[in-house]
Amino acid sequence: MIEILKRHGLTLAIFAACTTGLTAVVYHLTENTIAEQVALEKQKLLDQVIPQTIYNNSLSKDCYLLTAPELGNTKPHKLYVARLDGKPVAAALESTAPDGYSGAIELLVGADFKGNVLGVRVTAHNETPGLGDKIETRISDWITTLSNKFISSENDPHWAVKKDGGDFDQFTGATITPRAVVNSSKRTAWLIQSLPEKLDTLSVCEAN
Repeated sequence: MIEILKRHGLTLAIFAACTTGLTAVVYHLTENTIAEQVALEKQKLLDQVIPQTIYNNSLSKDCYLLTAPELGNTKPHKLYVARLDGKPVAAALESTAPDGYSGAIELLVGADFKGNVLGVRVTAHNETPGLGDKIETRISDWITTLSNKFISSENDPHWAVKKDGGDFDQFTGATITPRAVVNSSKRTAWLIQSLPEKLDTLSVCEAN
């Protein structure tokens, strides 16, 4: 009986070693492909908030970490700087709207340094399907109405939903979600204007 158990134990050990080895080989073979796909998805998202026509650097690699109360929490947020011939012309900045209906809404806001919002996209949320999820481009084009709009001040009254006296539509039966997105986008875009002078003081993102 003991010999049988030993044989089974040896068989299981060999199987486990082979499985582990196979997993390592598969990971090694697919690691570069996965990294390339992640980079492509990142660039695709950045292209939606900053037009490729206004910069000529590697936007996804020109990355810094920024912590500011305007971004909705105390964690570091990634900042991608668009440069034209070395000069900063715009930025895409991660932001969090902490006051969504069902929790925090993660955003990527693109703006130049003159107050022009170039684009906004939602990257993660838990809003109600059929109501708050209209902030997704696959559901609605509402988020695109924030593009190509000017922000004149930190408290620009135009940057609010219509129910609050601003320019942007709210959703039928769901005002909290668009209000959170508009307000967070406004705070983030206004913050972006002050960043060119601060870039030298920011930490660079780790290579990924």
